[in-house]
Amino acid sequence: MKITPFGVEQWMNKWENHCEINLAETCVASLTIEQLLQICGKTQAMPGDLAAMKMTYGDITGSEPLRSAVAALFERRTAANVMITHGTIGANALIYQTLVSAGDKVVSITPSYQQHTAIPESIGAEVLRLPLRAEDGYLPDFDQLERLVGEDTVVITLTNPNNPTGAVIGRKGLERIAEIAGKSGAWVLCDEVYRGTEQQGDGPGMSMADLYHKGISTGSTSKAFSLAGLRLGWIVGPKTLMQAVEVHRDYNTISVGMIDDYFATMALENADSILERSRHITRENLALLDAWVTGQAAVDYVRPSGGTTALLQYDLDTPSYELCETLIRETGVMLTPGSVMDMEGTLRIGFANNTDDLRTGLLRLGEWFGKSGA
Repeated sequence: MKITPFGVEQWMNKWENHCEINLAETCVASLTIEQLLQICGKTQAMPGDLAAMKMTYGDITGSEPLRSAVAALFERRTAANVMITHGTIGANALIYQTLVSAGDKVVSITPSYQQHTAIPESIGAEVLRLPLRAEDGYLPDFDQLERLVGEDTVVITLTNPNNPTGAVIGRKGLERIAEIAGKSGAWVLCDEVYRGTEQQGDGPGMSMADLYHKGISTGSTSKAFSLAGLRLGWIVGPKTLMQAVEVHRDYNTISVGMIDDYFATMALENADSILERSRHITRENLALLDAWVTGQAAVDYVRPSGGTTALLQYDLDTPSYELCETLIRETGVMLTPGSVMDMEGTLRIGFANNTDDLRTGLLRLGEWFGKSGA
Protein backbone atom coordinates (compact mmCIF):
# COMPACT_ATOMS: atom_id res chain seq x y z
CA MET A 1 0.00 0.00 0.00
CA LYS A 2 1.41 3.38 -1.00
CA ILE A 3 0.68 6.40 1.16
CA THR A 4 1.75 10.04 1.15
CA PRO A 5 4.55 10.80 3.66
CA PHE A 6 3.16 12.34 6.87
CA GLY A 7 4.41 15.93 6.63
CA VAL A 8 3.87 17.06 10.23
CA GLU A 9 5.29 13.91 11.77
CA GLN A 10 8.38 13.96 9.55
CA TRP A 11 8.98 17.60 10.48
CA MET A 12 8.65 16.78 14.19
CA ASN A 13 10.93 13.76 13.89
CA LYS A 14 13.58 15.89 12.19
CA TRP A 15 13.68 18.84 14.56
CA GLU A 16 11.96 18.33 17.93
CA ASN A 17 15.13 17.04 19.60
CA HIS A 18 17.26 19.77 18.05
CA CYS A 19 15.59 22.93 19.33
CA GLU A 20 15.74 24.86 22.59
CA ILE A 21 12.05 25.75 22.89
CA ASN A 22 9.48 23.52 21.19
CA LEU A 23 6.49 25.66 20.23
CA ALA A 24 5.51 23.02 17.68
CA GLU A 25 4.30 20.84 20.58
CA THR A 26 0.54 20.23 20.55
CA CYS A 27 -0.08 18.65 23.97
CA VAL A 28 -1.09 20.60 27.03
CA ALA A 29 2.06 20.69 29.19
CA SER A 30 2.69 17.05 30.02
CA LEU A 31 2.04 15.65 33.46
CA THR A 32 4.60 13.63 35.37
CA ILE A 33 3.43 10.40 36.97
CA GLU A 34 3.98 12.06 40.33
CA GLN A 35 1.68 14.95 39.38
CA LEU A 36 -0.95 12.53 38.09
CA LEU A 37 -0.89 10.57 41.35
CA GLN A 38 -1.21 13.77 43.38
CA ILE A 39 -4.19 14.98 41.33
CA CYS A 40 -5.89 11.59 41.65
CA GLY A 41 -4.98 10.92 45.28
CA LYS A 42 -3.27 7.62 44.41
CA THR A 43 0.25 8.29 45.65
CA GLN A 44 0.07 5.59 48.34
CA ALA A 45 -2.00 3.02 46.43
CA MET A 46 -0.19 2.97 43.08
CA PRO A 47 2.98 1.00 44.05
CA GLY A 48 0.89 -1.81 45.53
CA ASP A 49 -1.49 -1.84 42.59
CA LEU A 50 1.34 -2.20 40.10
CA ALA A 51 3.21 -4.76 42.18
CA ALA A 52 0.13 -7.00 42.26
CA MET A 53 -0.61 -6.57 38.56
CA LYS A 54 -0.17 -9.77 36.54
CA MET A 55 1.29 -8.96 33.12
CA THR A 56 -1.31 -10.63 30.88
CA TYR A 57 -2.90 -9.10 27.80
CA GLY A 58 -5.65 -7.75 30.03
CA ASP A 59 -9.12 -6.94 28.74
CA ILE A 60 -8.85 -7.12 24.98
CA THR A 61 -11.07 -4.15 24.12
CA GLY A 62 -10.07 -2.17 27.21
CA SER A 63 -11.04 -2.71 30.83
CA GLU A 64 -14.63 -2.02 31.80
CA PRO A 65 -13.59 0.74 34.25
CA LEU A 66 -11.61 2.47 31.51
CA ARG A 67 -14.38 2.22 28.92
CA SER A 68 -16.88 3.49 31.50
CA ALA A 69 -14.60 6.44 32.30
CA VAL A 70 -14.39 7.30 28.60
CA ALA A 71 -18.16 7.00 28.24
CA ALA A 72 -18.60 9.43 31.14
CA LEU A 73 -17.10 12.15 28.92
CA PHE A 74 -20.24 11.92 26.77
CA GLU A 75 -23.90 12.64 27.40
CA ARG A 76 -25.50 9.47 26.07
CA ARG A 77 -22.77 6.83 25.71
CA THR A 78 -22.00 3.72 27.79
CA ALA A 79 -19.00 1.39 27.99
CA ALA A 80 -20.55 -0.69 25.20
CA ASN A 81 -20.11 2.29 22.87
CA VAL A 82 -16.34 2.51 23.54
CA MET A 83 -13.34 0.76 21.98
CA ILE A 84 -9.85 1.37 23.38
CA THR A 85 -7.03 1.92 20.86
CA HIS A 86 -3.38 2.87 20.55
CA GLY A 87 -3.89 6.63 20.64
CA THR A 88 -6.21 8.71 18.48
CA ILE A 89 -3.95 7.89 15.56
CA GLY A 90 -4.81 4.22 15.99
CA ALA A 91 -8.50 5.02 16.43
CA ASN A 92 -8.68 7.01 13.19
CA ALA A 93 -6.80 4.36 11.22
CA LEU A 94 -9.18 1.65 12.43
CA ILE A 95 -12.22 3.68 11.40
CA TYR A 96 -10.93 4.10 7.84
CA GLN A 97 -10.02 0.42 7.62
CA THR A 98 -13.50 -0.50 8.79
CA LEU A 99 -15.66 1.92 6.82
CA VAL A 100 -13.84 2.89 3.63
CA SER A 101 -13.19 0.85 0.50
CA ALA A 102 -11.66 1.65 -2.88
CA GLY A 103 -14.00 3.83 -4.94
CA ASP A 104 -15.87 5.26 -1.94
CA LYS A 105 -16.27 9.02 -1.52
CA VAL A 106 -14.93 10.75 1.57
CA VAL A 107 -15.36 14.47 2.31
CA SER A 108 -12.70 15.98 4.54
CA ILE A 109 -12.89 19.43 6.14
CA THR A 110 -9.36 20.82 5.82
CA PRO A 111 -6.84 21.79 7.07
CA SER A 112 -6.86 18.77 9.31
CA TYR A 113 -4.66 16.03 10.65
CA GLN A 114 -3.15 14.39 7.57
CA GLN A 115 -4.57 10.97 8.45
CA HIS A 116 -8.00 12.22 7.40
CA THR A 117 -7.00 12.63 3.77
CA ALA A 118 -3.97 10.38 3.25
CA ILE A 119 -5.39 7.15 4.66
CA PRO A 120 -8.65 7.09 2.67
CA GLU A 121 -6.69 8.11 -0.44
CA SER A 122 -4.27 5.22 0.13
CA ILE A 123 -7.24 2.85 0.30
CA GLY A 124 -8.37 4.11 -3.10
CA ALA A 125 -11.21 6.36 -2.00
CA GLU A 126 -12.04 9.65 -3.71
CA VAL A 127 -11.33 12.38 -1.14
CA LEU A 128 -13.01 15.74 -1.65
CA ARG A 129 -11.73 18.62 0.47
CA LEU A 130 -13.75 21.46 1.95
CA PRO A 131 -11.15 24.19 2.63
CA LEU A 132 -11.54 26.40 5.69
CA ARG A 133 -10.75 30.09 5.18
CA ALA A 134 -9.37 32.68 7.56
CA GLU A 135 -12.00 35.19 6.45
CA ASP A 136 -14.70 32.76 7.71
CA GLY A 137 -12.96 32.30 11.05
CA TYR A 138 -11.88 28.85 9.81
CA LEU A 139 -15.47 27.63 10.14
CA PRO A 140 -17.00 25.56 7.32
CA ASP A 141 -19.31 26.81 4.62
CA PHE A 142 -22.18 24.40 5.26
CA ASP A 143 -23.86 25.00 1.91
CA GLN A 144 -20.64 24.10 0.13
CA LEU A 145 -20.28 21.06 2.36
CA GLU A 146 -23.77 19.91 1.41
CA ARG A 147 -22.92 20.22 -2.28
CA LEU A 148 -19.73 18.19 -1.86
CA VAL A 149 -21.42 15.46 0.19
CA GLY A 150 -24.30 14.94 -2.21
CA GLU A 151 -26.01 11.58 -1.89
CA ASP A 152 -23.07 9.17 -2.18
CA THR A 153 -20.58 10.10 0.55
CA VAL A 154 -19.52 7.31 2.89
CA VAL A 155 -17.65 9.36 5.53
CA ILE A 156 -17.44 13.06 6.40
CA THR A 157 -14.35 13.75 8.49
CA LEU A 158 -13.19 16.71 10.56
CA THR A 159 -11.17 17.71 13.61
CA ASN A 160 -13.03 19.66 16.29
CA PRO A 161 -11.49 21.71 17.87
CA ASN A 162 -9.67 22.09 14.59
CA ASN A 163 -6.05 21.19 14.12
CA PRO A 164 -4.22 23.45 13.23
CA THR A 165 -6.43 26.57 13.49
CA GLY A 166 -8.10 26.12 16.88
CA ALA A 167 -11.52 26.91 15.43
CA VAL A 168 -14.44 25.25 17.22
CA ILE A 169 -17.68 24.18 15.56
CA GLY A 170 -20.41 24.56 18.17
CA ARG A 171 -23.56 22.54 18.69
CA LYS A 172 -25.58 24.21 15.92
CA GLY A 173 -22.80 23.69 13.42
CA LEU A 174 -22.40 20.05 14.37
CA GLU A 175 -26.15 19.56 14.08
CA ARG A 176 -25.98 21.03 10.56
CA ILE A 177 -23.22 18.58 9.63
CA ALA A 178 -25.30 15.73 11.05
CA GLU A 179 -28.29 16.89 8.98
CA ILE A 180 -26.16 16.93 5.83
CA ALA A 181 -24.71 13.51 6.60
CA GLY A 182 -28.13 12.04 7.30
CA LYS A 183 -29.35 12.85 3.80
CA SER A 184 -26.71 10.60 2.26
CA GLY A 185 -26.46 8.11 5.11
CA ALA A 186 -22.84 9.12 5.66
CA TRP A 187 -20.87 8.49 8.81
CA VAL A 188 -19.30 11.51 10.49
CA LEU A 189 -15.85 10.90 11.95
CA CYS A 190 -15.05 13.73 14.33
CA ASP A 191 -11.49 13.65 15.64
CA GLU A 192 -12.02 15.23 19.07
CA VAL A 193 -8.56 14.77 20.52
CA TYR A 194 -8.52 18.47 21.60
CA ARG A 195 -12.02 18.34 23.12
CA GLY A 196 -11.87 19.78 26.64
CA THR A 197 -9.57 22.68 25.71
CA GLU A 198 -12.31 25.07 24.56
CA GLN A 199 -11.76 28.69 25.56
CA GLN A 200 -15.35 29.06 26.80
CA GLY A 201 -17.33 26.96 29.25
CA ASP A 202 -16.49 24.72 32.19
CA GLY A 203 -16.37 21.33 30.49
CA PRO A 204 -15.79 19.56 27.18
CA GLY A 205 -17.70 20.90 24.19
CA MET A 206 -20.44 19.03 22.37
CA SER A 207 -19.47 15.73 20.74
CA MET A 208 -20.66 14.44 17.38
CA ALA A 209 -21.13 11.00 18.99
CA ASP A 210 -23.91 12.46 21.14
CA LEU A 211 -25.66 14.27 18.29
CA TYR A 212 -25.91 11.87 15.37
CA HIS A 213 -26.77 8.17 15.18
CA LYS A 214 -23.82 7.60 12.83
CA GLY A 215 -21.52 10.02 14.65
CA ILE A 216 -18.08 8.81 15.68
CA SER A 217 -15.77 10.47 18.18
CA THR A 218 -12.09 9.63 18.45
CA GLY A 219 -9.87 10.93 21.23
CA SER A 220 -7.06 10.07 23.60
CA THR A 221 -5.18 10.89 26.77
CA SER A 222 -2.55 12.80 24.75
CA LYS A 223 -3.62 16.40 24.19
CA ALA A 224 -6.19 17.73 26.66
CA PHE A 225 -5.21 15.13 29.29
CA SER A 226 -1.44 15.79 29.08
CA LEU A 227 -0.52 12.08 29.02
CA ALA A 228 0.77 11.43 25.51
CA GLY A 229 3.25 8.88 26.88
CA LEU A 230 0.43 6.46 27.60
CA ARG A 231 -0.31 6.12 23.86
CA LEU A 232 -3.92 5.35 24.68
CA GLY A 233 -7.00 6.43 22.76
CA TRP A 234 -10.59 5.47 22.00
CA ILE A 235 -13.40 5.26 19.52
CA VAL A 236 -16.91 6.17 20.64
CA GLY A 237 -19.87 5.29 18.42
CA PRO A 238 -22.73 2.86 17.83
CA LYS A 239 -22.40 -0.67 19.22
CA THR A 240 -22.62 -2.15 15.72
CA LEU A 241 -19.61 -0.05 14.71
CA MET A 242 -17.64 -1.32 17.71
CA GLN A 243 -18.29 -4.88 16.55
CA ALA A 244 -17.11 -4.09 13.03
CA VAL A 245 -14.02 -2.25 14.27
CA GLU A 246 -13.07 -5.16 16.50
CA VAL A 247 -12.67 -7.39 13.44
CA HIS A 248 -9.93 -5.09 12.12
CA ARG A 249 -8.51 -4.32 15.55
CA ASP A 250 -7.73 -8.01 16.12
CA TYR A 251 -5.16 -7.79 13.33
CA ASN A 252 -3.15 -4.81 14.61
CA THR A 253 -3.85 -4.18 18.30
CA ILE A 254 -5.07 -7.18 20.34
CA SER A 255 -4.96 -5.08 23.53
CA VAL A 256 -3.33 -2.00 24.98
CA GLY A 257 -0.83 -2.35 27.82
CA MET A 258 -2.28 -3.06 31.24
CA ILE A 259 -0.15 -0.33 32.83
CA ASP A 260 -1.41 2.18 30.24
CA ASP A 261 -4.99 1.06 30.95
CA TYR A 262 -4.39 1.50 34.70
CA PHE A 263 -3.04 5.05 34.47
CA ALA A 264 -5.58 6.11 31.83
CA THR A 265 -8.44 4.89 34.01
CA MET A 266 -7.02 6.83 36.92
CA ALA A 267 -6.77 9.99 34.83
CA LEU A 268 -10.21 9.77 33.24
CA GLU A 269 -11.91 9.03 36.55
CA ASN A 270 -10.47 12.40 37.58
CA ALA A 271 -11.16 14.08 34.24
CA ASP A 272 -12.69 17.20 35.77
CA SER A 273 -9.53 18.04 37.71
CA ILE A 274 -7.16 17.36 34.81
CA LEU A 275 -9.28 19.31 32.32
CA GLU A 276 -9.54 22.21 34.76
CA ARG A 277 -5.73 22.32 34.77
CA SER A 278 -5.68 22.19 30.97
CA ARG A 279 -8.20 25.01 30.63
CA HIS A 280 -6.15 27.16 33.02
CA ILE A 281 -2.98 26.60 30.98
CA THR A 282 -4.54 27.06 27.54
CA ARG A 283 -6.51 30.16 28.51
CA GLU A 284 -3.64 31.89 30.28
CA ASN A 285 -1.23 31.04 27.48
CA LEU A 286 -3.57 32.07 24.69
CA ALA A 287 -3.86 35.49 26.34
CA LEU A 288 -0.06 35.76 26.12
CA LEU A 289 -0.06 34.70 22.47
CA ASP A 290 -2.90 37.08 21.65
CA ALA A 291 -1.03 40.03 23.15
CA TRP A 292 2.12 39.00 21.26
CA VAL A 293 0.34 38.78 17.90
CA THR A 294 -1.24 42.18 18.48
CA GLY A 295 2.23 43.67 18.83
CA GLN A 296 3.67 42.12 15.66
CA ALA A 297 3.63 44.02 12.39
CA ALA A 298 4.54 40.91 10.36
CA VAL A 299 2.23 38.36 12.02
CA ASP A 300 -1.54 37.97 12.19
CA TYR A 301 -4.00 35.19 13.01
CA VAL A 302 -7.56 34.16 13.71
CA ARG A 303 -7.77 33.81 17.49
CA PRO A 304 -8.44 30.15 18.39
CA SER A 305 -11.63 29.20 20.20
CA GLY A 306 -10.14 25.94 21.47
CA GLY A 307 -7.36 23.45 20.99
CA THR A 308 -3.69 24.02 21.69
CA THR A 309 -2.51 25.47 18.37
CA ALA A 310 -2.96 28.57 16.26
CA LEU A 311 -2.21 29.23 12.59
CA LEU A 312 -0.09 32.36 12.14
CA GLN A 313 -0.03 34.27 8.86
CA TYR A 314 3.26 36.08 8.24
CA ASP A 315 4.23 38.93 5.92
CA LEU A 316 7.60 37.70 4.63
CA ASP A 317 8.60 36.48 1.19
CA THR A 318 10.00 33.19 2.52
CA PRO A 319 8.55 29.69 2.20
CA SER A 320 7.32 28.41 5.56
CA TYR A 321 9.63 25.37 5.70
CA GLU A 322 12.70 27.50 5.07
CA LEU A 323 11.47 30.10 7.55
CA CYS A 324 10.95 27.51 10.31
CA GLU A 325 14.42 26.06 9.83
CA THR A 326 15.87 29.57 9.98
CA LEU A 327 13.97 30.29 13.20
CA ILE A 328 15.30 27.12 14.83
CA ARG A 329 18.88 27.94 13.88
CA GLU A 330 18.74 31.62 14.79
CA THR A 331 16.38 31.66 17.80
CA GLY A 332 16.24 28.05 19.00
CA VAL A 333 12.42 28.18 18.75
CA MET A 334 10.59 25.48 16.83
CA LEU A 335 7.30 26.09 15.01
CA THR A 336 5.60 23.94 12.35
CA PRO A 337 5.68 25.10 8.71
CA GLY A 338 2.27 25.49 7.13
CA SER A 339 3.54 23.79 3.98
CA VAL A 340 3.49 20.37 5.68
CA MET A 341 -0.25 20.90 6.21
CA ASP A 342 -0.93 22.30 2.71
CA MET A 343 -1.19 25.78 4.25
CA GLU A 344 1.81 27.59 2.76
CA GLY A 345 2.33 31.11 4.03
CA THR A 346 1.45 30.12 7.59
CA LEU A 347 3.13 28.80 10.72
CA ARG A 348 1.50 26.57 13.34
CA ILE A 349 2.35 27.48 16.92
CA GLY A 350 1.56 25.39 19.97
CA PHE A 351 0.64 27.58 22.94
CA ALA A 352 -0.14 25.00 25.64
CA ASN A 353 3.45 24.50 26.79
CA ASN A 354 4.89 25.50 30.13
CA THR A 355 3.95 29.17 30.39
CA ASP A 356 7.52 30.36 31.00
CA ASP A 357 8.71 28.52 27.88
CA LEU A 358 5.97 30.12 25.80
CA ARG A 359 6.80 33.57 27.17
CA THR A 360 10.52 33.11 26.41
CA GLY A 361 9.84 31.66 22.97
CA LEU A 362 7.54 34.52 21.99
CA LEU A 363 10.11 37.05 23.16
CA ARG A 364 12.77 35.47 20.93
CA LEU A 365 10.40 35.27 17.97
CA GLY A 366 9.35 38.89 18.43
CA GLU A 367 12.96 40.06 18.42
CA TRP A 368 13.67 38.05 15.27
CA PHE A 369 10.64 39.34 13.36
CA GLY A 370 11.51 42.85 14.48
CA LYS A 371 15.03 42.54 13.09
CA SER A 372 13.71 41.02 9.85
CA GLY A 373 12.40 44.44 8.88
CA ALA A 374 8.90 43.15 8.13
